[in-house]
Amino acid sequence: MGKKLSNQEPKGTADWLPEEFLVRKYIFDTWRRVCLRYGFEEYLTPLVESADIYRAKSGEDIGGKELVTFSDLGGRELSIRPEMTPSVTRMVTKVYASSPKPLKYFSIANFMRNEKPQRGRNREFWQLNCDIFGSNALSADTEILQLALDIMIEFDAPVDSFVLSINNRKLIDAVLDLCGANALASDKKTAVVRTLDKWDKLNAAAISERLGEAGLDKKAQLVITQFMNSRSLEELTASLPGINENIGFKELALATQALENLGYGEFIAFNPAVIRGFDYYDGLVFEVFDKNPENNRAMFGGGRYNGLAEIFGEKNFPAVGFAPGDETTRLFLESWKLTDKVKQSAPDKYYLPLLDASLVLETNRLAKELRGQGKNVLVGLEAQKINKALEYANKKDISRVVILGGDEISLGKYKIKDMKKGGEAEFSL
Repeated sequence: MGKKLSNQEPKGTADWLPEEFLVRKYIFDTWRRVCLRYGFEEYLTPLVESADIYRAKSGEDIGGKELVTFSDLGGRELSIRPEMTPSVTRMVTKVYASSPKPLKYFSIANFMRNEKPQRGRNREFWQLNCDIFGSNALSADTEILQLALDIMIEFDAPVDSFVLSINNRKLIDAVLDLCGANALASDKKTAVVRTLDKWDKLNAAAISERLGEAGLDKKAQLVITQFMNSRSLEELTASLPGINENIGFKELALATQALENLGYGEFIAFNPAVIRGFDYYDGLVFEVFDKNPENNRAMFGGGRYNGLAEIFGEKNFPAVGFAPGDETTRLFLESWKLTDKVKQSAPDKYYLPLLDASLVLETNRLAKELRGQGKNVLVGLEAQKINKALEYANKKDISRVVILGGDEISLGKYKIKDMKKGGEAEFSL
């Protein structure tokens, strides 16, 4: 006998048995429903791409050590996609010139990153990606923010259960100008930005050390600290006079006002620690945070990235988008006890047991008729007594049992038993 193989899934991945799949389907269906409501169109790209497109703009982690790469038969280095933005941008470059603008696209797809699995972060994961291509208007940014908020609200998220925190890379760039970081070599400037991106995860000594190594003196570090400690645009203006003249500041103020006017004011806040680690962001950036103390974490984020098309040798075009993940969404639903709707979203199931081996044809004829009415009908494959059939239906959480025995057939009838309320209804064959 050969070596026994493990029946465990690879580390960082997960089997979804039907009960778990129902949770994910509820999440995916909610995502899809809201995106279609906004007029977005669904697409999909290949599971693999040239590894170089992620190394170009995805940042040092995702575009580096987290890439899962291999060589195809032609010796080309490919990567299982770790994110969608470079992939959809590549796809859009092929049709952008001939397409009416803007393009509003979304996808629900799986991804792979070679990282250490932890709560809320698996190696294989699923994401919704929503993007608007071809519009530089502030209304495009506002619509993306509104779409992200409406997706959260669609899950019946309670008020004060989450916050959408916004920032702007142009504003960050202005702060880097004030502290002299923009005069640094590109690798040093990148090191400064990545330190800001990890601000909440580092202590003050580590931050000072990193900024010092990047070439910023104490005075420059003070400017950075004043910016990062600001909790509102008003507070930022008081800390750094004149910063409100920056285009990024103005875009933030206008986007905030637009969302407040639409009734979303209680869900949004300025947060300078929202940097986004991807190198392609160049305008608005945002993240949605779960405010439950037991699950206080960033759930997903996005922003504007107008300069990504150039890596494919094409003229750059405006783009803004975001990408929530399945696992962080699931944890949010659990943390706020919002998973009751999962079962409610599933269609009613009917169980039609085979009550006698001689009734195979009649049982399947009735199943065909009921399925033709749009009902989900599970048919028993082996003969069983009615009490066993009802017991089976209870274990499977099936809401209705169709009863068709010899007595029913002789009367030209069948019954449907409601397993939740206990009543029965009779119908003609």
